[in-house]
Amino acid sequence: MDIAKLEQIATEVRKSIIKETNAAGSGHPGGSLSAADFLTYLYFEEMNVDPKNPKKEDRDRFVLSKGHCAPLLYAVLAEKGFIPKEDLLTLRKIDSYLQGHPDMKHTPGVDMSSGSLGQGISTAVGMALAAKLNNEDYRVYTLLGDGEIEEGQVWEAAMFAGHRKLDNLTVIVDNNNLQIDGTVEEVCSPYPIDKKFEAFNFQVMSIDGHDFEAIQKALDEAKKCQDMPTAIILNTVKGKGVSFMENNVSWHGSAPNADQAKQALEELGGEQ
Repeated sequence: MDIAKLEQIATEVRKSIIKETNAAGSGHPGGSLSAADFLTYLYFEEMNVDPKNPKKEDRDRFVLSKGHCAPLLYAVLAEKGFIPKEDLLTLRKIDSYLQGHPDMKHTPGVDMSSGSLGQGISTAVGMALAAKLNNEDYRVYTLLGDGEIEEGQVWEAAMFAGHRKLDNLTVIVDNNNLQIDGTVEEVCSPYPIDKKFEAFNFQVMSIDGHDFEAIQKALDEAKKCQDMPTAIILNTVKGKGVSFMENNVSWHGSAPNADQAKQALEELGGEQ
């Protein structure tokens, strides 16, 4: 693992998130920025995927359960070579294949359309079960928001995954502690998150979601675990990398204007 290289890629991903949402005039930068480090590691170090063959049968699967953070997924897919980087600026525009939420029918590298909160993890559980039934060895990863886990459907899926001992499934919760209406504690507290997943027979780890070494260790432990799925709770900063967005709930679903985008890109090291 080359941490310096991963940090460079994650920075480019964050720049793309800013550019995308600025060009669209809408979108969700806050939660996209908070999970940028994890998704960078997942695609560049962990998952078995091939941009030249997005639908290869033995690929690992990823489901963005918090589908509103599509700017993050698109930025990572572009860095990995699934889609052209210049297409990122068409986010949410008429006739663009880069919709406000991921669309598996039109976007290379997207394994599942998502957006309705709670449904992504349910689909991921189904994918993991399918792998078991078909004796396939691919792994399934799904990223949820901490506000999203207030959805009851999340826990139905978790119950099933634990019951069926889906050790090929890794559920990741981006715990930045902010959702659209405020802190998750104020809106409808899901804490303690770790104890809830443990109650559904998950192996659970809580890590610094911006630490690549911690991410590597957690994913390695997930692969070693047998007869139970894994949940990784990422402790992150909403809007990570942009000073005026960090820990600011107003950036959950607001796009930066031209001046704000310029400042954000400068803080991220300028356009390169």
